[in-house]
Amino acid sequence: MSSDTERSVTVRTSERGAATRGALLDAAREIFVTRGFAEAGVTDVVSRANASVGSLYHHFSGKADLYLTLFEEFQTRQTQRTKEAVHTARSGGETDPMRLFIAGARAYLDGCFAERELAALFLRGDGPPGFEVMMRDRMRHWARRNAALFDQDSGALVLVVTGALAATVAEVALSEDVSRTRKLAEEALSIIAHLEHP
Repeated sequence: MSSDTERSVTVRTSERGAATRGALLDAAREIFVTRGFAEAGVTDVVSRANASVGSLYHHFSGKADLYLTLFEEFQTRQTQRTKEAVHTARSGGETDPMRLFIAGARAYLDGCFAERELAALFLRGDGPPGFEVMMRDRMRHWARRNAALFDQDSGALVLVVTGALAATVAEVALSEDVSRTRKLAEEALSIIAHLEHP
């Protein structure tokens, strides 16, 4: 077999693998959102994905790995949204740390509105063992990133704004009334924006 033919076969195999992995994640998302993590089964996921159990274990170590991959990919999209919003605000000449925080916070909340089912999935408390610890660690990491926008003496302010935003995120993700929640989120951002450095 020529090297061009080998490369072509490798590319097709790689594309098939990526498609299978994507189908498994899409199926896991649907199953987890509708049934919850605890009630979902690997067989449900592979059946929905039109895949085999072997292909699932080729790409993931199991049900928890699917869940955690969905979480990490969601967080990556959220991080990208917030970075872009802060960058855009800075490019527009904004230097006030609180206004930069609000730009990023609004982008994060917009992402939660755009992907409410996933955001709710991760906040319902029905995740794999140890997920709560992972979420607490993520919250501390988020607070550190928020602190980078403010000065050295803003520890209490960072805790308050991060906590307020986390509560707003939970309301956005878990509320049934989207229009009321959008208004509530804007009001929360307005209150946060007016907090003064102690």
